[in-house]
Amino acid sequence: MLIADKLEKDRYQVEVICGPQTGPEGSLIEEIRRRGIPLTILPDLLREIDLVKDGRAFWKLYKIMKTGAFDIIHTNSSKAGILGRWAAWLAKVPVIIHTVHGWGHHEHQRAIVRRLFIWLEKISAAVTDKLVVVSPHNIEKGLADRIASREKYITIRSGIELDEFMHPSMERPAMRARLGISPDAPVVGTVTRLSPQKAPADFVAAAIAVAAAIPSAHFVIVGDGPLRGQLEAMIAQAGLQHRFHLTGLRRDVPELLTAFDVFVLSSLWEGLPRVLPQAMAAGLPIVATAVDGNVEAVNDGDNGLLVPPGDSERLSQAIRALLSDQQTAAEMGERGRRRVNEFSAQKMAEDIGRLYQNLLHDKAFSESLTHA
Repeated sequence: MLIADKLEKDRYQVEVICGPQTGPEGSLIEEIRRRGIPLTILPDLLREIDLVKDGRAFWKLYKIMKTGAFDIIHTNSSKAGILGRWAAWLAKVPVIIHTVHGWGHHEHQRAIVRRLFIWLEKISAAVTDKLVVVSPHNIEKGLADRIASREKYITIRSGIELDEFMHPSMERPAMRARLGISPDAPVVGTVTRLSPQKAPADFVAAAIAVAAAIPSAHFVIVGDGPLRGQLEAMIAQAGLQHRFHLTGLRRDVPELLTAFDVFVLSSLWEGLPRVLPQAMAAGLPIVATAVDGNVEAVNDGDNGLLVPPGDSERLSQAIRALLSDQQTAAEMGERGRRRVNEFSAQKMAEDIGRLYQNLLHDKAFSESLTHA
């Protein structure tokens, strides 16, 4: 959405095609329409594998691309990336690009599933002009799995609109009052999808340990997902319902972050999660797992602390360390804020625009040699 909105209007005419499902931020459909971006929703373009619906989605994508006479197709996410790139190749779209927001295969999958995803990515890379990664770590993973050669990759950060996080529309006391949290209580929060990848149970387990050590601490979980019931059961068993605040999906994340003292992300694997630059823009110290793109945003000991994935005890220790040393925590938050411009949406759009122009130029030059 941000690329479509921020590319040069006099140079690009952009359309967005997506499936009907919402992501961890909730539905962005109304926001896309509010920005005046042409949008097509394909009901059959779903996350889950369904050969019938996948076939229909592929055919519809092909027809749209064939009749639309696009110069560039730029896909995002694993499922849409595979279907979209092959539809673009069949429709003879001149330039095909895919952004890797973390690979769809990982060590937590069954071996046969992982090998299937690697094979699909490998054959799809053959019809792709450039693979954009949001973190250099994704290049190393792609090379290790022999998906594509190094020259096919380029790193472009996934950008955010920084201003709303640096200058939220609601101040800390008002947001805390709305959440029912006292002004002087230590607050630890996360913004995440409640799914296995994000390991929210590790966050809750760590928070329960922090709660035992710091009786005045409160914990905010912004987001929703299939593990919400499990988290609520853990919180109830610990008798801490009055100190945990599960907000569900929210669009006022910049305002919610004002209530936090420490931001936590407990993921088992990531690309480069957009929420970390958001927390940096809000001036928050971060505790995150040392995986993939997390280590691109968080420098251990500089703007936050990194801990091993799946280790709720180490997560708890890091949170307590920051809560017990407010000066160090504040300094970390300020250092993160000073370097967050590398994750700006405007920079991302400018980098993407340069990539588009370079690929179009290379394609035109190549065709001129062919016809010479």
